[in-house]
Amino acid sequence: MKKPSPNPPDADPAYLHGSDTNTSNEAAEQAVYFHVPSIADIKAIPRTPSTLFTVDPEATTETLVVYLVETLASVDVMVHHLVDHLDGGSRHALLGISNSIMLAEITANRVLDQIEPLKQERSPLSN
Repeated sequence: MKKPSPNPPDADPAYLHGSDTNTSNEAAEQAVYFHVPSIADIKAIPRTPSTLFTVDPEATTETLVVYLVETLASVDVMVHHLVDHLDGGSRHALLGISNSIMLAEITANRVLDQIEPLKQERSPLSN
């Protein structure tokens, strides 16, 4: 029976494992620290927020919460559409995400309910 590839050449075990493992460990650590900045380094970099997607600073809280509720409802519909196409663990995970979305939507609706009475109390028409 023929082998599809030849045997690899014999190598010296000291060459394979390195004669000075301490030096190779130090080199590996230096490489990691060189390519991965620390959290302090990341936080020290000044950031300029992107203006591509911004929220109007003059938008009212009510407007923002209404948008939030509508977005959560849309995402929930998309998740339920995907759930119909999955089975097993993936389906269960997506249903868990759907439940989290629903809880966030209920919370946002509760915030909206609390904003409405405040808005009516401040209205000059509510004497």
